Amino acid sequence: MKLAFKLYTLNFKLITDGVYYCCFKARGEANLIIIKDKIIFFFIFKRYILQSKCSDFVAASAQPDAGEHRSEESTHEEHAGHKRKRRQKPSFPHTLHGDFRHHPGFHSKIMEYGRSIVIYLPPGYDLEVDRRYPVLYMHDGQNLFDSATAFNGQEWEFDETAQRAILEGEVEPLIVVGIYNTGEHRIDDYTPTFDRIQKRGGKADLYGQFIVEELKPFVDRRYRTLATPEFTGLGGSSLGGLITLYLGLRYPHIFSRLMIMSPSVWWDHAMILKFVDHLKAKPTTSIWLDIGTREGNITPNLVRKLRDILTHKGWRLNADLKFMEVPGGVHNEKAWGDRVEPALKFLFPAD
Repeated sequence: MKLAFKLYTLNFKLITDGVYYCCFKARGEANLIIIKDKIIFFFIFKRYILQSKCSDFVAASAQPDAGEHRSEESTHEEHAGHKRKRRQKPSFPHTLHGDFRHHPGFHSKIMEYGRSIVIYLPPGYDLEVDRRYPVLYMHDGQNLFDSATAFNGQEWEFDETAQRAILEGEVEPLIVVGIYNTGEHRIDDYTPTFDRIQKRGGKADLYGQFIVEELKPFVDRRYRTLATPEFTGLGGSSLGGLITLYLGLRYPHIFSRLMIMSPSVWWDHAMILKFVDHLKAKPTTSIWLDIGTREGNITPNLVRKLRDILTHKGWRLNADLKFMEVPGGVHNEKAWGDRVEPALKFLFPAD
């Protein structure tokens, strides 16, 4: 379906079960909205024209700080870990708690660019010299532990949460590897396919190869890890959640525990739903999956559909699949930080 206005051109495309993509051009700017009813769209579109904001928008080509008002999710995807060019980045204090190792500018022969790695070590790591630990690899590493490096100064407080849960005997002592995103390359690295509407994406396979063939071997050599799949996890939020699911199912012989928070299931016509549905065999992978009810009008429904596909493929709720729907939950670092403790308790329970 195609409609034209004086300043706006609209194209509808069915994704699945009555859910539509609507790509429209406003003043030459290509934008995307995901809707479930064409009639409802016109009310939303009118609000966008009047207020310059709308739920579930993803600007295809806007640059950071270009003045557009976008949804919480799309704004996060554009800016997470990204240095703003037109304003001086505000300064936030360092808030690291625990034992850390830093590997700035970690070099890759697979990717065109390096990235920093930050590693959290559990309490007692330097004392119990014969002990080995499970490992959780996390995307958007600069947002996990430290306000000084986190997006907008809001960290997950992953270190405080892990430290407390480990010392209280609720979570198994583990190593957490924070993999920094590279700002401008983040969307490309974290997406499995090229999205024609977004006009970008599709480097997830290279990024996964970097983790599996370069980063993980380095971590296993340098630190006392339990390197086998049953002790290795992968996690992230938003597009980081999307790439976690994709790589986790692509490399079940590497990762067996997946922490998937607020995944961007909408990417490229919800391609990840088809990817999961086409699995030939269910791997022995434990999955934490969550979504907040205030993360757009459509994304929560797509995540529920993902849950249903996973159960259809053989995952069992509250056994090897834990699903949490958070009433009033939003799309930001604080919201994901609030879910870290239950996610760790599910994926890495203490003996």
